[in-house]
Amino acid sequence: MPKFPRFIALGPFKKDFSPLFAVNLLDTSKIIGDWGWLIYPSHGWDSINEMDEFFQPIHTYQVCNVMTANQNNWLRTSWIQRHGAHRVYAEIQFTLRDCNSMPGVLGTCKETFNLYYLQSDRDLGSTTRESQFVKIDTIAADESFTNVDLGVRRLKLNTEVRGVGPLTKRGFYLAFQDIGACIAVVSVRVYYKKCPAMVRNLAAFSEAVTGADSSSLVEVRGECVSHSEERDTPKMYCSAEGEWLVPIGKCVCSAGYEERKDACSACQVGFYKSSPGDQLCARCPANSYSDTLAAQVCRCENTFYRAPQDPPSAACTRTYLPSRP
Repeated sequence: MPKFPRFIALGPFKKDFSPLFAVNLLDTSKIIGDWGWLIYPSHGWDSINEMDEFFQPIHTYQVCNVMTANQNNWLRTSWIQRHGAHRVYAEIQFTLRDCNSMPGVLGTCKETFNLYYLQSDRDLGSTTRESQFVKIDTIAADESFTNVDLGVRRLKLNTEVRGVGPLTKRGFYLAFQDIGACIAVVSVRVYYKKCPAMVRNLAAFSEAVTGADSSSLVEVRGECVSHSEERDTPKMYCSAEGEWLVPIGKCVCSAGYEERKDACSACQVGFYKSSPGDQLCARCPANSYSDTLAAQVCRCENTFYRAPQDPPSAACTRTYLPSRP
């Protein structure tokens, strides 16, 4: 049976496909030693410890039963709790050997594998059955390696990402079905996307987990920041890619406060703002003053007056003649 080299150069590693705001549920690259996954049958996948080109230990699961037809080898993850995620993403890094580079395997060697998942509300241990799993996709390699690559101990690493969902139970398993390929699973990362907490139009939006499918928009209502009030109900929509879309409504700073860098700050001494809105604090009119922060009106100086019907923006004058009855 063909084998992988005990020392492998896995390069180059491909770009991380996950968004900036992602939460890992599983990352095998952080696991030291065996991942503890279930293998069935026992003569299928092998758990292998190797060294990379930097002489760092890496763990892989490998199978290469390419000379025998009708292969059906399963590799199943441990139970993964979804932690409120409605849809997750599986990022798989693997190497796969070109069938044409191996003699005597025509008709039995494959260059794909199948990815499955199974939802459950608890850890089912080793009692899962093939028939319980739902197929996600058949996965092929963008690049396969040959005898030439083996000669220099450099295997071409592939990275594929698949969405999994909608998820409704507390957790799930992933499973890899080999049907006759020469393949090594180098790492698996499972994550979900979220929209980050942010302030928009003076409304604070808490972080939100994305929806169950690729077209989902999750509506989130914003809360007005301190010293502001609703002008129209603030809402935004969290997309499946973890991006905020379609801002609706807004908050405005209350009387005595003005907007500064997504917050409402008190009017300084000598300034005022008489009503809620987008307007900035204004300097006190002639012959008036404010001696406290967040003033909503400026008071007239001694011997100066403002008529009752005058707006707060009116200057104070020395004479005040009450209107005739």
